[in-house]
Amino acid sequence: MTKEITPTMEDYLEAIGQLGKEGQVVRVKNIAHQLNVKMPSVTEALKTLAKDGLIRHEKYGYVELARKGNRIAKEIYARHRILFKFLNQILGIDPKTADEDACKMEHTISSTALEKLIEIIKTLESCPQKERRLRKPD
Repeated sequence: MTKEITPTMEDYLEAIGQLGKEGQVVRVKNIAHQLNVKMPSVTEALKTLAKDGLIRHEKYGYVELARKGNRIAKEIYARHRILFKFLNQILGIDPKTADEDACKMEHTISSTALEKLIEIIKTLESCPQKERRLRKPD
């Protein structure tokens, strides 16, 4: 049975998903670079993720998301994009800070709060005066 996934493990799944989506072959060094961590840290995290059935990885081989890991990675990335959009386009926070804050928030936001943010964004996007309410991404 899979234990609770920590925010750090979610970050690894999200990074693997994004690297794979960009057409890259996902290797330990790519993940280390993406997350700005040391390769031994990645190796340890991958062992845990593989043991939990979230990825497939053989020593010195490529890393692939398993079905459940892929689902989780997509969910985390979707939360990140919504939070980033809210912080950057609605609140006007610079992209770098918005991205960093979205990364922190994506692990703790409740589904209720996320749904409300989505409603706010949709309402503002459909507003005839949206140019005044939404900032263009920097």
